[in-house]
Amino acid sequence: MTDKLFQFLNVPRQPPRTVPVAVRVLGYGEISGDFAVPQAATQAERCIDCGNPYCEHACPVQNYIPNWLKLVQEDRIMEAATLMHETNPLPEICGRICPQDRLCEGACTLEQTAFGAVTIGSIERWVTDEALRRGWRPDLSAVRETGRRVAIIGAGPAGLSCADRLRRAGIAADVYDSQSEIGGLLTFGIPPFKLEKEVVRTRREVLEQMGVRFLLDREVGRDVEFGQLLEDYDAVFVGTGAYTYVDGKLSGRELLGVHDALPFLIANTERLLRGESSAIDLSGKHVVVLGGGDTGMDCNRTAIRLGAASVTCVYRRDEASMPGSRREVGYSREEGVEFLFHRQPLAILDDGEGRVRGVRLIETELVDSGDGRPRPRNVPGTESELAADVVIQSFGFLASPPDWLLAHGVQLHASGRVVVGADGTLPLQTSHPKIFAGGDNVRGADLVVRAVYDGREAAGSIVQLFQAQTSTEIDRVA
Repeated sequence: MTDKLFQFLNVPRQPPRTVPVAVRVLGYGEISGDFAVPQAATQAERCIDCGNPYCEHACPVQNYIPNWLKLVQEDRIMEAATLMHETNPLPEICGRICPQDRLCEGACTLEQTAFGAVTIGSIERWVTDEALRRGWRPDLSAVRETGRRVAIIGAGPAGLSCADRLRRAGIAADVYDSQSEIGGLLTFGIPPFKLEKEVVRTRREVLEQMGVRFLLDREVGRDVEFGQLLEDYDAVFVGTGAYTYVDGKLSGRELLGVHDALPFLIANTERLLRGESSAIDLSGKHVVVLGGGDTGMDCNRTAIRLGAASVTCVYRRDEASMPGSRREVGYSREEGVEFLFHRQPLAILDDGEGRVRGVRLIETELVDSGDGRPRPRNVPGTESELAADVVIQSFGFLASPPDWLLAHGVQLHASGRVVVGADGTLPLQTSHPKIFAGGDNVRGADLVVRAVYDGREAAGSIVQLFQAQTSTEIDRVA
């Protein structure tokens, strides 16, 4: 793959520099810097062309990672961006928020040595940003319009990915969303210090230039009848996400000062987008975040920026078992967050006036569950209290199936997730032949990159459906 197969011996792994902690906690800008062209090429040259690209296999969208690393080495940035888009319609976003340490970089052959993985995520981000700055746009000159139309409900990562692939196949894509901006949780849930919103706006410009039409501030079921969409379009893709938070059923959860993670993050992002001062004042307050996933880390770091005197993150397992990105855990620590492991919350405590004064905890130990992931068990006699002025619950999210799906016979799992790909159906096709679904409403709360994968694959299934219908129509005429 490269004339410098042993470059990793001379060049250490070097991600872009991050903004110093004392500076970055004062604002919401992205904390990672950017590569210069020579740095990106040098880091790409660390790839050893191992022959069996474990990085590619570990990537949910199966990015052609070694191939575009080679293009970066040769300063063929526009071609690298084009190759990235063959598998991933949103590479600049995945390069920023994917947990590469658990995916591509975690599987890198060099990661199994003392040399450290190739900086795949940082290079992916840099290539896309740089190509877009240079004017890169997808080449649709060979696309022939089919006359088919698809309605996409939800402008999150699954919906955007589906729209991209449909346009490449010559299919009109109209994206409906109840929000005023595209992106779903990319815009409203993920804080700007991980994903600046201008990045999402740039992607919107790219998609609109491809012919995607966004119909925003339109809630299906309220402003638009779902049945009408089924009549007006040849197929519908539903990417409505997972917004129903998991209720830990802790006593005291109704107290003043208790917040659920997603509304807390969305409220803060919306006020930033509007340029308003914060409605949530954490200045001088002691904040406890319950939960160890990436959303919990977002809450940790947002609370720091809102002026909290202290932030403590409570997790019922050990650090190695945390579901979030190790990078985000590290950033939280750098910014002053304390972690309390092997603790299970039992109750949120009342100060006697309807406000939070703390959390009752109990220590846990991990025991074999039989499924490969140890289960936490409470240790009797180890209860304690942790003082808190504010408690943020981040226990995860469940699929939020809209009523109009049920009204049109779409089958759901007991958990509320949409059933897709059952016997006799195409991948991501529901029990209704014209309705496809993907992302968190199918998987439950999961990674953005897996929602991107679902959108891409659902578009492929829609293309297959239309091709089969066209073949049937031709046979009838013949």
